[in-house]
Amino acid sequence: MDDSYTNFPTSHLVGSVPAVVTEEKNSYKPQVPTANSPILPPNNGSNAGRGYQTLGGEGDGQQSTNKWNGVFSVSSYTEYFNVDTDLVLNRLMSSLNPTTGDFFSKIDANPDLYGLIWISTTLVFVLSSIGNCATYLMQSDSNSSWNFDVNYVNVAACSVYGYALLVPLGFYFLIRYMGISVSLIRFWCLWGYSLFVLVLSSFLLIIPVEFLRWTITIAAATTSASFIALNLRTYVQSDDLMIILVASFALQAALTIFIKMWFFS
Repeated sequence: MDDSYTNFPTSHLVGSVPAVVTEEKNSYKPQVPTANSPILPPNNGSNAGRGYQTLGGEGDGQQSTNKWNGVFSVSSYTEYFNVDTDLVLNRLMSSLNPTTGDFFSKIDANPDLYGLIWISTTLVFVLSSIGNCATYLMQSDSNSSWNFDVNYVNVAACSVYGYALLVPLGFYFLIRYMGISVSLIRFWCLWGYSLFVLVLSSFLLIIPVEFLRWTITIAAATTSASFIALNLRTYVQSDDLMIILVASFALQAALTIFIKMWFFS
């Protein structure tokens, strides 16, 4: 066939298919208009896990909400339970030797709430069980029947937990009102360990001899109350504030006498 026929252009004819042309792909990419969207901060640092953040600083309301969320968060109190057996035993022995008055210096770096909860709960169960055993021994010589008094549990829980939580809180606000800087956690730690001697004395009060019971009660009251008063002396050194020391001594002694009168009489 003649070359003139083969080279005849056919792209202008109807129904014809244009020849395939091998060209380089067009590198042009359309640009999408940028929308005015808010900026999302990176998920790291102190803002990690806090979700969407708007531009600008946080308001006072949000800061206040975050602060109160920390108060009701269990993880905020884990540092007050970071103690081992040796540390707890050392603080228990300090509570049995109140003359040193250096308990605050021992707990200054790491005050704990473990002693408050553990000792208070132990004292509640000891008073409930040993108190019923003491009444059984006192009534063993008589012909009257003996029944387990479940009200001992309620009275022990209300008195021990109420005293261990509310009394340090009251002294905290009182001393703060007088212009002295104190720590509520350290006060709770102090009053918590002061109850340890009452746990030990409760086992001895099961002896069915009234004279020995009162002797043990007075000794336990003196030890526990002195432990509170002598350690509070590091905060209250003015003669005008000695009433605080006397009040703390009297309240601690009153708790010990109440335990004797209610559970071992």
